[in-house]
This record gives sequence, C-alpha cells and structure tokens, in this order.
Amino acid sequence: MFVALLLGYFLGSLPTAYWFGALRGRNLLQEGSGNPGALNAYRVLGPVPGFMVLLLDLFKGILAVALGEGVGGSPLGGLAGGVGAVWGHAFSPWLLFKGGKGLAVGAGVLFAVDPRLLFLSLLLFATLFALFRKPYRVALAVALAQPFLASVLHPAPAYLLFGLGLGLPVALRHLKDWDR
Repeated sequence: MFVALLLGYFLGSLPTAYWFGALRGRNLLQEGSGNPGALNAYRVLGPVPGFMVLLLDLFKGILAVALGEGVGGSPLGGLAGGVGAVWGHAFSPWLLFKGGKGLAVGAGVLFAVDPRLLFLSLLLFATLFALFRKPYRVALAVALAQPFLASVLHPAPAYLLFGLGLGLPVALRHLKDWDR
C-alpha cells in the first residue's frame, strides 16, 4: 500500500494547471488567486484551458485509484493511491509544496472509489451552498465531512482513514480562504 500511496502522490503532484499557464507564458502561482488549479486556470487562461485542466485533474484522481489497486493488489491500494493523489496535488514538490485545492482530483478519486461518495459530496455541497452562499467555507465543510460520508457508505476503518486522508489536504488548502 505504501507504493500505491507514493505512486498516487507522484501522479497527483504533476501540476497540470501550472504547465498550461507556462505554455501560455503565464504564472498561475502569481496570477489570479495564486492557486495552480482548474478554477484559476479558467479565470486566467480562459474556458478551454480551464476545462482541459479540470478534465486532466479528474483523470489524475481516477488513474491514481486504478494504479493503486493494480500495485496494491486490492481496493485498499486504490484508497491509498487516491489519498496520495490529493496530497500530491495540494502539496506538489514541483511547486515547492504549493498546489491546487484538490477538489477536481478529489472528485476523480471519489468517482473511482465509489460514485455514491461523489454524489453525496456534491449533494452536501449544493445544500450548504444554497444555505450559506460561501463557496470556500462550504468546500471546507464538505472536505471535513469526508470521513463521515465514507464511513456511512463503507463502515470499515479503512474507509474512515480514506475519508480523513482525502478531506484533510482539501481542508488545509481552503483554510486560507475562510473569508470567501
């Protein structure tokens, strides 16, 4: 499982948004929100590059789970690979441990592990956003709810740890935007 976690981390750490910006002569660490993620790529580079980054980040999450299952030899390897991908995306060594917020990669991981987890997360996000209209606070709340959501659908300790490992880097990245 450790190999799956490392493989997922490496895959998730590939800074696709940053590279798209660099190809256009833009530094996403300095422009827009300063976050090399899909939403900032959309804001700074436009809708087509932003959408391409979103798709690639989703695919990174899905691929990390698949590779983790292959290397780990079980679904537990997939959980480890997915967690590694989100941590790698949020804290990329290629960007001196800066990175994206982990939402798109995390969505890809949730889809690959159990699409119901993604559905519940999106439903919770929509409900909280309708009530509070603060997207960053809502994303933080949904990230912190991941251990609970994973445990509801899969009452095994591995899924509780998966939810914690998936939600923590997303929550850490959203704390600095608490006032939004």
